[in-house]
Amino acid sequence: MKAILLARVSSREQQEGMSIPAQERRLREYAERKGLEVDQVFAITESSTKDTRKEFQKILDQIKKSREPFALVADTIDRVQRSFKESTVLDDLRKEGKVEIHFMREGLVLNGKSNSSDLLRWDMGVMFARSYVLQLSDNIKRSKEQSARNGVWMGLAPTGYMHTVDEKGDKAIIPDPSLAPYIRKMFELYATGNYSLARLQDELTEMGARTKKGKVFANSQINKILKKPFYCGIMDTKYGVVEHKYEQLTTPAIFQQVQAIIEGYQAKPHKTKAKPFILKGMITCANCGCVVTPEIKKQRYVYYSCTNGKKNCQRVYVREEELLQPLLEYFDRIALSEEQIETITQYLREIHQSESKFHQDSLKALRSEQDKLQRRVSQIYDDKLDGLIDEKVYLEKVREYKARQVEIVEEMKRHEVADQNFHVTANMVLTLAARAKELFESSEVDEKRQLLNFVFQNLKLDKKTLLIHTHEPFTTMMLYKQCPTNWRWRESNSRP
Repeated sequence: MKAILLARVSSREQQEGMSIPAQERRLREYAERKGLEVDQVFAITESSTKDTRKEFQKILDQIKKSREPFALVADTIDRVQRSFKESTVLDDLRKEGKVEIHFMREGLVLNGKSNSSDLLRWDMGVMFARSYVLQLSDNIKRSKEQSARNGVWMGLAPTGYMHTVDEKGDKAIIPDPSLAPYIRKMFELYATGNYSLARLQDELTEMGARTKKGKVFANSQINKILKKPFYCGIMDTKYGVVEHKYEQLTTPAIFQQVQAIIEGYQAKPHKTKAKPFILKGMITCANCGCVVTPEIKKQRYVYYSCTNGKKNCQRVYVREEELLQPLLEYFDRIALSEEQIETITQYLREIHQSESKFHQDSLKALRSEQDKLQRRVSQIYDDKLDGLIDEKVYLEKVREYKARQVEIVEEMKRHEVADQNFHVTANMVLTLAARAKELFESSEVDEKRQLLNFVFQNLKLDKKTLLIHTHEPFTTMMLYKQCPTNWRWRESNSRP
């Protein structure tokens, strides 16, 4: 059988670290042992989590068009995919007999005759390869949260500010000389109480205020700026309200005066907070797609029904308890025993040794780039001393290099934390599943909603029947629980 060898790295840095040649060498040796004829080698540098994988799509297109079957050979499962989006396409090609998939390190070969054990091994491998990506994402989120709490602004600079790099090489934002004076004037004028938005717009236009695109400020833009606390030193982030470390364009006193004028002195009282319903916003109608909403009957019973927003659906009312019952039963279906949890955790330690290799390759590439940048800093300093470049060019390049070095340090920290927490995270998810029902029954409404959103997705109501779909990894965990008790991963295709 002809074979396509897939060697993949996620970045240029890994490519420079000789990861692809090492993969290709191992794959050629494997193909020779298996008697496979190497037809083509794909050396790909692209992330397996991107929405569009152009190079990987070329492999799929070639397999689809071929009249004879191919063996797709990869170093390990995570070199092919770190999510389930390619599983459907690959599985269809496998069933049609167009492809035989070889995962070398896992000792796993998938073809049209593969049994449920092999397919579940594949699913498990993908599931926990994906958990690594999610772990990196969590680390990035934690890093962003800490930065926000330290007063660091993330994202585009607000109108009136501009991005720069300070003398330490750190990214920063400073007042934009062309716009900041107009923003200051905007607050000062409106705080007098003598200006409507329309009049303020006319005044700014007459003063020569223009956006970066050269247009006059619209009323909606002015209104948005006047309501933004950033200009008086406060950042309103999703992690909370904190003081930022950048120069203010107005004072807190003027900002509060502006807010008082905007809101007026006859503000309507806030409405009473709505009753927290457990399933509110989580279910849609299977017939028309409209949201299924709750309402209280007889001042005590909660019923759900389709809003019938499209006027083509008959409203059927279902008690909240009737909808929760099948969800609680699903909690029982994903709950694994301690022995099963330990078996899976041990299996992950074995088949995902490549994760550690991936971390090592990534860290090696980042350290190499760090050393290269340091050499460039030293070289450019020598060039400045020799008069080959002027002071301005020297400072710009040093800031550029230093900024990248800071980014590299953060990337290295994320890889190290992800490497340490990979199996811990997997075990925590498995343990959570085992206690999901107990946690649900002992929680408050908000906590119940968080747990349901974590486990379930795309809930639909078909008349009185709730159609249930779970997130990964819980779908795979249910399949694993249904396997025969004598199913053993390590005895199936244990060696290439």
